[in-house]
Amino acid sequence: MTPTTSAVARALERIERLDPALHAFIEVWPETAPAREREAVARRLPLGGLPFAVKGPSGIRSYAARRLIAAGGVPVGATSVPGPGTVWQTWGQGAHGRTVNPWRADRTPGGSSAGSAVAVAAGMAEAATGSDGAGSVRIPAAWCGVFGLKTTNGLLPSPDRTGLASAGVFARSAAAAEPYLRQVLGGSGTPDEAFGLPLSLPLPAVYSEDLGFAEVDPEVAAVVRAAVDRLVAAGTVRLLDRDAGLLDPAGAWTAVRGGAPDAPEAVRVRRTNDERLETLFSGGALLLTPATPNRPHGHEGPGSCYSTALTWAFNLSGHPAASLPAGFTGDGCPVGLQVVAPRGADLGLLAAARAVEDALPAAPAPPPPGHR
Repeated sequence: MTPTTSAVARALERIERLDPALHAFIEVWPETAPAREREAVARRLPLGGLPFAVKGPSGIRSYAARRLIAAGGVPVGATSVPGPGTVWQTWGQGAHGRTVNPWRADRTPGGSSAGSAVAVAAGMAEAATGSDGAGSVRIPAAWCGVFGLKTTNGLLPSPDRTGLASAGVFARSAAAAEPYLRQVLGGSGTPDEAFGLPLSLPLPAVYSEDLGFAEVDPEVAAVVRAAVDRLVAAGTVRLLDRDAGLLDPAGAWTAVRGGAPDAPEAVRVRRTNDERLETLFSGGALLLTPATPNRPHGHEGPGSCYSTALTWAFNLSGHPAASLPAGFTGDGCPVGLQVVAPRGADLGLLAAARAVEDALPAAPAPPPPGHR
């Protein structure tokens, strides 16, 4: 492997060429990355020098990043996250300016793991770390057309004292995410067999367009429903007749984030939703929904629509959840299919996601900046 053909060299070249237009990175490490790669290759470490990006200025110190580096992954840079100023801002602020969606520069990539999703979508990193407290991995994954997975809450160390946020990973596909995720989860102290979902096809699943409360863009819903119908036709999924209606978690999530987890209404909503989800997931069933109720909004804000409406219920409940590319709206915006699994079934969720993506058309890469 020579510096001109190595995976790290290719990643650094693409960052140099593409990031001035996409603004995904706040820092790039061209001096240390090649040395880390040479060491990983020489020591025959499992990841063999594959390049990844880390979320935000503190991402290199995260548990996931440390696990990946120990396994021979090479951090090539830190990605953008939203800055202070508004409660809704979902684009990051990269070294060159405001992070843009690689499919449509006039739209947000989603947040808060904005730069991580863009870096993977544009091929500037093989994978990227993220964290998800309300949908911060799944939403940008959906809007940038890549795979993103939130791990079971509490499975991995997290600096979030509320317990809402958990570590996640981005990659071009579930298959590409597997070596990274297995290395991160390998240090969790949870044996692989504890993650099991039965993978004899068809997978039992429940489909819900709105979880019983969300207002979903009809075109987004149609794209996801078409993907689910394709999964059924392919024999990948068998839909179950179970109620997926939940109580709107917005108030409970806000109470927990605000330091009042014992507020009576928050306790009621969480208890009710946990009971309903326990019934829904019985027998190892999956839950399928749109990842977001809306398509990527403009950089000025989302208006009155909560992009988190279909994701943050599972930060409260703790279930692992992933977003997979499901297709595009007519105006060229990616749409994500959310797949949720029983608590602790992270590797089972990954295996199920691989089966799902095998039955769907391969997700395309976005065009280079300036060729949209």
